[in-house]
Amino acid sequence: MDVPLEIRFHDIEPSQALEAAIRERVDRLNRMYPRLTSCRVAVEAPHRQHRKGNIFAIHIELGVPGGKLAVTREPHHVREKYATPDIYKTLRDAFDAAERRVLEYKRQVKGEVKAHEDFFHGEVAAVNPTRDHGFITTNTGTQLYFHRNALMECALEDLSPGTAVHYVETVGDTGPIAAKVWRVETRA
Repeated sequence: MDVPLEIRFHDIEPSQALEAAIRERVDRLNRMYPRLTSCRVAVEAPHRQHRKGNIFAIHIELGVPGGKLAVTREPHHVREKYATPDIYKTLRDAFDAAERRVLEYKRQVKGEVKAHEDFFHGEVAAVNPTRDHGFITTNTGTQLYFHRNALMECALEDLSPGTAVHYVETVGDTGPIAAKVWRVETRA
């Protein structure tokens, strides 16, 4: 990397063990894609949970030639059942997502094109028709943003929290988004 690794801790005490785990995962990313130019990792405890323990957020920003890749694993919109007070699990999930993002970026740079788009199953978490967008809870517990224009064969007003949908995930300006969204057909 051209720029040294930057690790920040917000509202949490720095930990040498956690920092070592971060450095190990960043080295793994650098071996996967040696052209990384920079990496910034922010670890934070955005909420103080006294009964269930703290819930942690991990933000990873990777510099690549000509741009940046960003990954965030945070509990802001994730349902309570997916929240975990284990910071190492959150760290693992964030870096697993970063590895997928780097592999996808490598394929894009090489010009490889998928023969078909993989679609996933999720459910609508929130809809805001006045702002033309909503969020989908994925099967991994993360949330994806989708815009009204991503909807296929249905209107934003037809969706409500809990509606089962299929989606195609892609990389947007600020991270992963659902590029195509359609309702799951129920068969009688």
